[in-house]
Amino acid sequence: MISNNSTTGDISTTGRSSATGDSKARFRTARRRTALAAGLALALGLGVTAQASAGSPRSVSGKPSDNITRIADFYGAYIDAVTDEGGDKLADELRKHYLTPAFQKELAAWEDKNHANGVLQAQNVPLAWKVTDNGTANYTEAVVTLTWGSGTTKLIVDMTRGTHKIFHIGTTGVEAG
Repeated sequence: MISNNSTTGDISTTGRSSATGDSKARFRTARRRTALAAGLALALGLGVTAQASAGSPRSVSGKPSDNITRIADFYGAYIDAVTDEGGDKLADELRKHYLTPAFQKELAAWEDKNHANGVLQAQNVPLAWKVTDNGTANYTEAVVTLTWGSGTTKLIVDMTRGTHKIFHIGTTGVEAG
């Protein structure tokens, strides 16, 4: 931002009207204002927010041929869909795209029996998720860690290597609170 601080006809806050006096007074006044604003921001806790948002940029990468990326993409999009208003249709479409037809039927039966979301194995939506490769030979096995307000749940998610479709989601029996 460029400012035209011409001294012609202006009287500075110190009452002097000479060009050199005005420059020095303005500089001192600007420094005081900056220091006052910074002190006020810190006192109000605004410095923490500014510091947190000024962190280094984050990046996420993946590739469509990698099953761990695909499982992470599915869980990220699915959680967004069930969280967002009107996302039910998208959640259904994501299931059709990422789950085998046989597993979709199995999951629907599990949901009817348990009155919960089969993909999340819960009645509510987690606050965060993480996908970790658990490896196997003929298919990909991943551990999906769902973070809730009161702890975490770990799910085992299995995906075919050829068609990149999820054919199993189950709990590990390990929950941390």
